[in-house]
Amino acid sequence: MDIQLIDTGFFHADGGAMFGAIPKTAWSRRYPSDEQNGCILAMRSVLVRDGNGRIILVDNGAGNKHLKQLSYYKFFDLVDLKDELQSRGVACEDVTDVVLTHLHFDHCGYTTQKEVQPDGKHLLKTTFPNATHWVSRAQWENFLHPNALEADSYFIENMQAVCDSGKLRLIESDTTLCPGVDLRLFDGHTPGQIAPYITTSERTYVFAGDVIPLAASVSPLWISAYDTCPVVSYNEKIRMLEEATSKKQAIIYCHDAYTRCSTVKKVNDFFTVDQKEQK
Repeated sequence: MDIQLIDTGFFHADGGAMFGAIPKTAWSRRYPSDEQNGCILAMRSVLVRDGNGRIILVDNGAGNKHLKQLSYYKFFDLVDLKDELQSRGVACEDVTDVVLTHLHFDHCGYTTQKEVQPDGKHLLKTTFPNATHWVSRAQWENFLHPNALEADSYFIENMQAVCDSGKLRLIESDTTLCPGVDLRLFDGHTPGQIAPYITTSERTYVFAGDVIPLAASVSPLWISAYDTCPVVSYNEKIRMLEEATSKKQAIIYCHDAYTRCSTVKKVNDFFTVDQKEQK
């Protein structure tokens, strides 16, 4: 089992939004921001090769289809994921599975791309034509019929071609994708977020997605204002962290521009980052 982290690009998000009710005097000691309260966030993907023919991509960043509509986020250093994968010996056609933690634009935007036709029109095509695309049914239903808080984060263009191709796989409960890769469901940030648990010979790595987006978010009470159900988020973080500490699992942070991965520890009733890994 081989795991490689890929940063598909970076963007700015408001610190108040990222840390919710936590005052800046507290969160600014753990995560830097600029004079306008902007925090730099990564868009992190994971490439997994299981050694038995499965090539799995977890999340794929914002892509480039909606950058003008999302100019508020000030995207920079965007990577063409096709080129990045090729540099690692993987063609888009080689990818067997795409796991989408959830369908907010910054996690699934590269799932489809615009292709210019001879008549000048644009056709949306799947970027990974041979891959099964794993999404939870709860997240898919929320994507099709979003609540008011999430509607601006969803773009049908990111997923319609996948649905039309028959390559969409919806899961309703925790599922094993292949030996060593389990897909587990967590609510709170959004319904039915998938957190892949990837087991290597060293340890299990948890791609926490927006359950724990930053190392600074390890504290269960530090909940983003983007989370639609904060009390649920709190309980789901506790569930993830209790297992991570007891089994010495490592957390991969999808949005942290400074810490990519770490183990966590529990001191009395508090959780904190333990050993950082640059994976």
